[in-house]
Amino acid sequence: MIRQEIIKLIQKATSASEDEIKVTYPEGEGFGDYTTNIALRLKKPANEIVGRLRADLFEKIEAAGPGFINFFLSKEYLQKQVDVILKQKESFGKLRIGRGQKVNVEFISANPTGPLTLGNGRGGFCGDVLANVLNKAGFEAKREYYINDTGEQVKKLGHSVIGDSEAVYRGQYIEELKKTIKGSDPEKVGESAAKIVLQEMIKPQVLKMKIKFDIWFSEKILYQKKEVAAVLDILKKENLSYESEGALWFKSTQFGDDKDRVLVKAGGEETYLASDVAYLKNKFTRGFKKLIFFWGADHYGYVARILAAAEALGYDKKQIDIIVMQLVRLIREGKEIRMSKRTGTYVTLDELIDEVGLDVVRFFFLTKSPDTHLNFDLALAKEQSENNPVYYIQYAHARICSILRKAKMKEAEPLSNLLEHPMELKLIRRLMRLPEIVEDTAQDFQIQRLPQYAVDLATVFHQFYRDCRVISEDKNLTQARLSLVLATKIVLKNTLSLMGISAPEKM
Repeated sequence: MIRQEIIKLIQKATSASEDEIKVTYPEGEGFGDYTTNIALRLKKPANEIVGRLRADLFEKIEAAGPGFINFFLSKEYLQKQVDVILKQKESFGKLRIGRGQKVNVEFISANPTGPLTLGNGRGGFCGDVLANVLNKAGFEAKREYYINDTGEQVKKLGHSVIGDSEAVYRGQYIEELKKTIKGSDPEKVGESAAKIVLQEMIKPQVLKMKIKFDIWFSEKILYQKKEVAAVLDILKKENLSYESEGALWFKSTQFGDDKDRVLVKAGGEETYLASDVAYLKNKFTRGFKKLIFFWGADHYGYVARILAAAEALGYDKKQIDIIVMQLVRLIREGKEIRMSKRTGTYVTLDELIDEVGLDVVRFFFLTKSPDTHLNFDLALAKEQSENNPVYYIQYAHARICSILRKAKMKEAEPLSNLLEHPMELKLIRRLMRLPEIVEDTAQDFQIQRLPQYAVDLATVFHQFYRDCRVISEDKNLTQARLSLVLATKIVLKNTLSLMGISAPEKM
């Protein structure tokens, strides 16, 4: 990748370490293809560094002001990239930076107390797409769903099905469960209801979302295999827990938490933290080197105690990344639809997918950084026009397929040296970015880059199509441009595939 080449060049020319050198895309036209502020960081004149940089793949390297250096790729290098894409096909964008490292990506993990709602969907699609990106980058990412099938929430579900004074969940699904399950013990009723919710509601919804989990992990297993008891013993032996007021406490303040946390209540019942610490150890024992969690906004306060637990068990906190998803607001006719599983007023993912289609739901949920609120506009989602980014991108792919069908093109010819028009070169520049998009996203998990890149690529392709006549009387130029169109199809389809979105050939 070009950025790595630039970093190597700068390292040869200066005393800078790889971590010091930041290479980015410049803002606006005319500032090159890549830029770095290394001169500013090293407090050296940019001209002095530029004078030491030499590389055939650049048309020019220039100092921009006192602290920035801009890099302009040569026309010849850009032209060759079309042939690289055509050769690599589906593998274009694939990297080896992960070196096969095992990564556990846990997402959704909603309590089996009701069907999945919009908030679950956001974490679901983001987790699924991040796993795609990590695998593309050379990691071995496994998707995992943690089933909280024991404890307080399951009892609450039991009370709701029984219909007693402690009922908290409402809705049509509770009424259906009441017809199926009989009994007066809230724990037993709750366990039976949780099984039905998982098998008949959650798993079919996950299937409809086109998410395939590698592991469905039951919390019960941790108790059956006495892993919770074992981890409590470890904390006791290491003097990291103590008894107070009849309860067992974890000394989480020793590891940065704002207060110590209860592991076992005064009545002898383990808290969720106890099983979560055991679950953490279980994952590392399975050989995962990195753990990624997608949690709902209501779990924000839980982050510090999980990181504290990891450190207490002797793991590096850097091996854990917790992504807290902010809320999704569903907007219909300019007004927000209020949702609550407990009051029985909610929109399930099934209903949303049925209304606007899976591709649109996936794309819209990916467009914003997880740490920002997301407004899902139903009117825009259903619109079939350029205003809808999903339609706009898929239309670009369909248009490409139409061009290739019309030209009856089967194989590309190596005539990329004829691609000289500014829009041709601009399109090639965009195509080249996919491997770097994969690299950046695999490192910082900002999956919103993918939909942004797809929109940008579709926009530049539409501009190219407007300015450059693909099929003309000039046979060689036609073949060169058809090769570029085919390369665009490959990159656009690879990008859509990473997002789990279809690439239609006709619209």
